[in-house]
Amino acid sequence: MLLKKINRFWKNGLVTISRNLGRYLCAACILVLSGIAGCSNVPQTKIHIPENDSEELASKQNNSKEEQEQLEKGYNLPIDDGERKEAERDCKKVMDLISDIYKYAKKGETSNVVLSDDTVLKMQDKLKETRCPVTTAVTYSNMENCKDMEDFLKKCQGNKSSQKVIYEIRSDGGINRMKYIFNGTDMYVLSTSAIWDKENKPEITYSSYTRIKEWRYTKKGWFCYNLCVPDLPEVSEMVDGSYLVRVKPMNEQHREMSKKCVKGLGYQGHNLLNSDWDDKHMEKLDYKGMYRYLYEMKYQKEFPAESYPEGIPKKEFECVIMEYLPITAKQLQKYVTFDEGKQIYTWGEAGCFNYIPSFIGTSVPEVTKIKENKNGTVTLTVDAVCEMVLCDDAAITHELIIKFNKNGGFKYLGNKILENGIQNISANLNQIGD
Repeated sequence: MLLKKINRFWKNGLVTISRNLGRYLCAACILVLSGIAGCSNVPQTKIHIPENDSEELASKQNNSKEEQEQLEKGYNLPIDDGERKEAERDCKKVMDLISDIYKYAKKGETSNVVLSDDTVLKMQDKLKETRCPVTTAVTYSNMENCKDMEDFLKKCQGNKSSQKVIYEIRSDGGINRMKYIFNGTDMYVLSTSAIWDKENKPEITYSSYTRIKEWRYTKKGWFCYNLCVPDLPEVSEMVDGSYLVRVKPMNEQHREMSKKCVKGLGYQGHNLLNSDWDDKHMEKLDYKGMYRYLYEMKYQKEFPAESYPEGIPKKEFECVIMEYLPITAKQLQKYVTFDEGKQIYTWGEAGCFNYIPSFIGTSVPEVTKIKENKNGTVTLTVDAVCEMVLCDDAAITHELIIKFNKNGGFKYLGNKILENGIQNISANLNQIGD
């Protein structure tokens, strides 16, 4: 598409130049012939460029300059009409394939549709019949038909021109179609998005054509790239053009352990996974911050923060914390502000006044290695997969020590950040104040 646009630009430009050059040559011939005839008394012919041609030439020069500047920026690039129409047709065909699944799926009571993971994965299973690579927004899910995408990326690594279309199924049931185009030097992506309208019919929302500023295919099998995006002062706020796409399938055992032990925690609002600690240094942990996350892991439901305006009752707080950590009630009362009279642990929702998020805080913890120790504990090697800005499949790597119970439960016994990763963690990641 980019080459077509450039060729069309040069073609139009050369036509304009050749037309004006013809006028100049004709006028020059008249002067030469006059001189040869020796007509010294004949007034010399003046070359006159019609005003409208001058304006046309200036306009084309301005347009070409603007196009060149846009090409250099790399975003909002012109889209070939044929490519746009093909992308829109493909999106609607794919949406038609999953229309019945979407129509009969539970969509909740809110205006913003959020489908269950099972429904999204069912859609993915249907779309793999297209033989195109298909990915989803479901955490830890694999890409279907991933071999084609991996072959494409390996060609690109070898500086071979290639292109590949993949589809992403969003949590709202809509899709994104991404066509990656590599010309041997630069990679571009034509992105087209489709949603469902109120009548459950597919509707195209936008198409964009953008150059990829930088990209890599990691050993773990992640396609990481950063798009060219508007920068300050052109925009008032930072635009994040980073993307991560899992290509190689995730190990099934690693996936199950990730879901069970780290998915519910993450790296935001507490420091259980992003600090060094062990069972002999429990004072370092932010118990108030981690309570809501452990509560939701234990009861598999959202923590009702509005029900505890003053704090968490002693028994409730200790029940949750002591299930997942080797700590006593006496220690908790020492490390967390405790109101003896009301028998509550003071608690406050993390917000803009007591919590400053970092990019690592948006990461998703992913187990990449499982080691069984002789003392009966298990060491999980965990990578923080960070898409936002950092665009890294291992922004930090840490080892989490866990002790599993016979009933299927477990306790966290310690955590260690590897490879000086602690330096990558913002001091403002945790809640401030007690």
